[in-house]
Order: sequence, then C-alpha cells, then structure tokens
Amino acid sequence: MKSLASTIAGSWYPAAPSEIRALADRWERDSPPLPSPLPPPPPNVLVLPHAGWAYSGPTAWQAVRRLHGAPYRRAVVLAPCHCAHVSNRLVAPESDALSTPLGVLPVDRDWLDRLSLLAPVVCHDRLHAAEHAAQILYPLLQLVLPAPFSLVPLVVGDFDPDQLAMSARALAALLGPDTLLVVSSDFTHYGTDFDYAPHGTASSPRVRDLVAADDADAIDRIAARDPDGFRASLRRTGATICGAVPIELALRALPAATTLRLLRYATSADPDGNYSRFVCYAALAGRADWPPPPPSTLSPDDRTFLLRLARASLEHAVQTGRPLPPPRDIPDSPALREPRGAFVTLTRRDDGDLRGCIGEILPRRPLPDAVAALAADSALHDPRFYPVTPGELPTLRVEISALTPPATVPSWQSIVLGRDGMTLEKNGRFAVFLPQVAPEQAWDLPTTLTHLSRKAGLPPDAWQTGAAFETFQAEVFHE
Repeated sequence: MKSLASTIAGSWYPAAPSEIRALADRWERDSPPLPSPLPPPPPNVLVLPHAGWAYSGPTAWQAVRRLHGAPYRRAVVLAPCHCAHVSNRLVAPESDALSTPLGVLPVDRDWLDRLSLLAPVVCHDRLHAAEHAAQILYPLLQLVLPAPFSLVPLVVGDFDPDQLAMSARALAALLGPDTLLVVSSDFTHYGTDFDYAPHGTASSPRVRDLVAADDADAIDRIAARDPDGFRASLRRTGATICGAVPIELALRALPAATTLRLLRYATSADPDGNYSRFVCYAALAGRADWPPPPPSTLSPDDRTFLLRLARASLEHAVQTGRPLPPPRDIPDSPALREPRGAFVTLTRRDDGDLRGCIGEILPRRPLPDAVAALAADSALHDPRFYPVTPGELPTLRVEISALTPPATVPSWQSIVLGRDGMTLEKNGRFAVFLPQVAPEQAWDLPTTLTHLSRKAGLPPDAWQTGAAFETFQAEVFHE
C-alpha cells in the first residue's frame, strides 16, 4: 500500500508522537471543562483552522476535543488550495494511505470512486504533499477518533456555480451517519502583505475588534447554514477567508436544518497585541442529520453479478468475435428481471481514457441481457475506436450505468448536472450524455449542452432554441 508521508511534521506541528500528545494534553488543561458525559450524539461537522499548531492549535482543539471516541468510519476533509491554481476540481491523493507521526490512515478509495461518478475528482499526490491545509488536521483527528477510520482528503479549487452545486449534491448523496465532515479554513488575514488592511495599519485593539466584527458576520451565516448569505458577506466586507470555497461547498451540501456553533475565535496577534498584521482562527461544530440514502434497486449482489457478466461477455466477444449468448443462470432478484436501459463503458485503468461505450436508453429487455450484449458492442462496435484486442483486456475497467426510463422536460433549464443524464433531439439529430459525463469533464451546463449539440452533429448553440430534451438517472458502478 503506497502511503504519502506528512511533509509538515516537525515544522507546522511536532514530529514526535510524545510531543504531539503532550501538546494536546496542555490544550486540554487550558480548556474549560466539558459536560460529563458529553451530550449525545457527537458533532459530525467541524470547521477548523489550519495554521501551525503554535498559532491555531488551541482554537482547533475546542472543536476536536468533542470527538473523543466518536464512532466515525471515515473523515471527509475539505481544504483550500494554497499552492496551485485548481479550477472546478476536487483533488484527492493518488496514494492509498496518508501517514503522520501517529500512524497510517487509509484513504477510502471506494468512497472516492463513488464520488468521482458524481463530481469532478482528480488525483494528485504532489499537490497533497505541498498543501498544509489538509495535512495539519490529520493528527488532530487521530488523537480523538478510535482506530480504524479512513480519510477522504479533498483539496478544493475555485468553482463555477454549476460545478459547485453539482459537487455539493454529490457530497450530500454520499455523506451519512458514519462520516465526519471537516472543513479547513483560517479566517481573515489582515495586513498590507495580505492586500487587506481596510481598518488601517496601526497596532490597535480597535483593528482587531473591527476585523472580528467582519468575521462574525461571516460566521453567523455559516452557523445558520446560509451559503448565499455567506457569499454576500464576503462581497460586502472583502474578508480574506482562505477556505471560503470549501466552506460554501459544505454549506450547500448540508441538510437544511443543520446549525453550527462557534466554540472559539482567536487571532495570531492575541499573545503579543501587535494588530498591524495577523490571521484569525475560528472553530465551529455542528450536527447534520443526513437523510437516508435513496433506495437502490440493485443490491450489492446484483451489481457483482452484472459486473462479472459484463466482464465475461467482454472477454468472450474479444476472443471469439461473437457476443456471449443471453445468460440463463440469473439470480432470483426482481431488479434483474425487469427491462431496463443501460450503458456499458470501457476505460483504461491507467489513465481513465475512454475505450468504448455503447448503450440503449429505452427499457426493452431484462438488464442482464442488455449488459451482456452492450459489453460486447462496446468492445467491438463503438465506431469511435478500433476493436479491443485480447492483450488489452487486463488493462480495461468495466463500468455499468443502469438507467431509469427517460422523461421529457420542458427545457434545458430543468436539467440538473451530476444527477441527470440527458438527450437532445433537433432536426432529426439526436445525442445522449450519461449523468457522469459533466462531472468527469468539469463542465457547467451550457458547456455540457454545447458538447451535446456537437455530438448530435448540430451547431454548438443548437441547444438554445428549438431542441427537445429528456432526462434520466442512473445507478453507476464499476469494477
């Protein structure tokens, strides 16, 4: 298992486990007593600062200490990107684990794979190795959460509104009672070298009070789960909150009834009182009552059967040039007996490039029959590619999209990216995109429809007038 080691242990926080634990013990001694026992359930949403522990550690601890023994299987960490420009992407590590002086944390690859079907996710170890805003939080979580738990670390770039909304829907669909959501952000960075000094450069407590008032306005909006109000607050004050995009992403993903509570607010200048230049830190905690996930019509056993069937049909077609006969030994599952539209997609395992994709939208035959036939067609009859060769078989990944029946929508404005697959029909021309196309390409809705028009052989702007649209949803799963 490839593990990405911490690059900030020994600088941003101690390198020795004993020093880490001693520091946490000191923070705990300096903290006000917690209710004993803590009122259940523990928080499952935190906003934490990410400066070096000498500055932000006591503030972060006020939220983290409330997680002692919390039974979370994974922690999803949303952090801003300080070291590169990233647009319309969530960046995960390539490595299968992350290590700190307190031990190794596995990356939840299955969860990330499901997220990547709904949102624009890429993997990049070098970016994670260079980004402190996520790394600084891992040992804090290790101090309080019982092992084993896994991580889903996501560095969040700048986002267009459509892409941000799509990524928020994806997170909302996957977050649940076994998951802790952690948002990494410092608050206002004040001083001329931060290009933000609207209250002057004199070292005065009054400057701190004015900055704190601006931050309080943003924090109130966060506490009320008000993403539009949070964005408006930043426009009004110009506050330099480096994790603004991860915060807004989280607020748009959280259930409407969620509230967060401010536990501590401090600045880097509080110890010496020099308020000509400082950074602000806040710790918030809250509880999201995630709705149960929508029921899947395909059980895990159904999905395993279909993937094995698709693989068998793929190999049979490539080796013999003929499709696999319709399967006879089908599990006794109602979901496998119903006619259903489907697509089978083949991608290269090493780079994710498309190698074949054939499907049928209308439910005209049982799903196993459709999957067996479409796996063979994707390998041999996709006109965009030459037929798959036997030597390629181990290098390909099979993905199945099981579709709901298409439904007509009044206009393109009814299409929801990341949820809906879509068809466009105009002047006898037709094209279709699966729901995962826009997330994979990080397209907004107009860009998606422009590419869909081109796929139909129409002018790029053909979607704007006179086109008819249908939408459908899909259960998407892969090897």
